[in-house]
Amino acid sequence: MSAHALPKADLTATSLIVSGGIIAAWLALHVHALWFLDAAAHPILAIANFLGLTWLSVGLFFIAHDAMHGSVVPGRPRGNAAMGQLVLWLYAGFSWRKMIVKHMAHHRHTGTDDDPDFDHGGPVRWYARFIGTYFGWREGLLLPVIVTVYALILGDRWMYVVFWPLPSILASIQLFVFGTWLPHRPGHDAFPDRHNARSSRISDPVSLLTCFHFGGYHHEHHLHPTVPWWRLPSTRTKGDTA
Repeated sequence: MSAHALPKADLTATSLIVSGGIIAAWLALHVHALWFLDAAAHPILAIANFLGLTWLSVGLFFIAHDAMHGSVVPGRPRGNAAMGQLVLWLYAGFSWRKMIVKHMAHHRHTGTDDDPDFDHGGPVRWYARFIGTYFGWREGLLLPVIVTVYALILGDRWMYVVFWPLPSILASIQLFVFGTWLPHRPGHDAFPDRHNARSSRISDPVSLLTCFHFGGYHHEHHLHPTVPWWRLPSTRTKGDTA
């Protein structure tokens, strides 16, 4: 199935609306947490805000991911690059060029020694390599600077700085577990084909909440990489056992 099974104009409009909604929701919770939230007075609201930011941070990454495959603004490489860099900056200051090169290598060499997202070790070592692949000296210098600036701006509300880096860190763990480790770990069960990827047999709501369908439909993504995350459920025909 092609991402262009929908009319191109409809696909573009829907992709931009979905992506814009995720970005707007993330920005709203981010601003609320840093400037308006009184966590001591409203702990339940603070927890909800934090969990929302974590899940939406996963969403930011998948906007960038779809942009890498050209499906946020179909037929517009510069538009995809601009959108991808924007959300990667919001997520954790990552480099678009570095990310897209590594991700394309992942698709060419999935589950092999040439796959930058793959490791033969256990989940802890694998996660360390996963983070090390994308988090370099540039991000290591940028994030402390941003946190420091926020702390200076917020003054005695500096503790709310945790509402930016911690959701991103937890989102990276969520991305790794449901979008990389579970779909690609060898020896668990047989892979259906040369893509060395499997899909989790979970319900669509759980698939959305855990990893924006990249756990429940990971094999389908490798079969149809230009299909945006929100259309992945449509790629599985009745009776498929991916």
